[in-house]
Amino acid sequence: MKSAPAAGRFAPTALMLGNLVTGCSVLAPAGMLPELSAGLGISIHAAGLLITFGAVTLCVGSPLTAWLTSRIERRILLATTLAVLALGNLASAFAPDYTSLLIIRLAMLAVGSLYTPQAAGTAALIVPAERRGSTIAYLFLGWSLAAAVGLPLITFIASRYGWRAAYGGVGALGCVSLLLLLLRLPAGLQGAPVDLKTWAAVGRSRTILLLLAITMLQMSGQFVVFTYMGPLLNKLTGAGPDAIGLVFALYGICGFLGVVVATRIVDTAGPYRTSLLFTCLLLAGMSGWALGAGSLVMMAGAVTIWGLGFASTNSMQQVRLVAAAPPLASATVALNTSVLYIGQAVGSAVGGLLFARELLHALGFVAVGFVVLALILVVVTRPRRAAAATA
Repeated sequence: MKSAPAAGRFAPTALMLGNLVTGCSVLAPAGMLPELSAGLGISIHAAGLLITFGAVTLCVGSPLTAWLTSRIERRILLATTLAVLALGNLASAFAPDYTSLLIIRLAMLAVGSLYTPQAAGTAALIVPAERRGSTIAYLFLGWSLAAAVGLPLITFIASRYGWRAAYGGVGALGCVSLLLLLLRLPAGLQGAPVDLKTWAAVGRSRTILLLLAITMLQMSGQFVVFTYMGPLLNKLTGAGPDAIGLVFALYGICGFLGVVVATRIVDTAGPYRTSLLFTCLLLAGMSGWALGAGSLVMMAGAVTIWGLGFASTNSMQQVRLVAAAPPLASATVALNTSVLYIGQAVGSAVGGLLFARELLHALGFVAVGFVVLALILVVVTRPRRAAAATA
């Protein structure tokens, strides 16, 4: 069997920065809902639908594009995806109206759905098996940075220079990330082809299906609140753009710290224990938000705890899926990303309905319900003793 090409020195970092661009592209509207609403003459709920409809596109696109592109060389595929994300964000900055912006976003994310699962699969090709778990977790630092740095910056730029400038900034970041990927990721990387037999094997695995359900529930619970976090903070506490940006920063910084810790402990504690720990932190943070709604200090404190679990829980889901069935990793990682986006769509849709009806306190409690169900399934999927070392 032909060995994989040697990875460039900063190849995992190049892949991680691509996740930063992907995360900023997906999350950007959440950081500037008021500016989009005012600039386009639409309601905040309608602006929030940019996330909901985008998530629907992502959840359909991820497994479909994984199947259609599984035979394409990884460097070409990932570079093309980043190029589309960069150009899509730059085009968004010049969108004349809401409909145009939505169409550009859906087209951009239909291709962008490829990046996160394919980056995880590519990482598995360029690092030794014993470092696979920590490297996949490292890639998700990009999503943490998108929330820790990207989202507060988007909020800052949009509140002072307009939403068009914010989209332009994300587009420029995409160009930089594309250049680094081309310089550091080796050519000649081929993933395992994904065919109908692969999907059938995934569908027969109870463990894989339960792990996918955990991802969906975790993300649904978070996006009930996250999509409308800025307007909720404003309505419930009177927080302005700077305070909201600070809360987003706390969320992302703690998400960054959470993934760093998860990356350090997963190879020794195991993916299951690590997943259980961070799902409990996620639940604690969501519960704090629900109970503390109305107090900026309590809500910010809850977001700090919640942030520790937001990205680390998903990175652990990726690791658990790869460990559960290594030969099916190309399909399961793509499906995990797909159900992640299903969760975003479900959560943001539920949150939007509650927000539009001014049921502001209810959002937190509905979010807690989703995360409680996720925690139950985490416990249900506890690996049996014989497999505990690898599950």
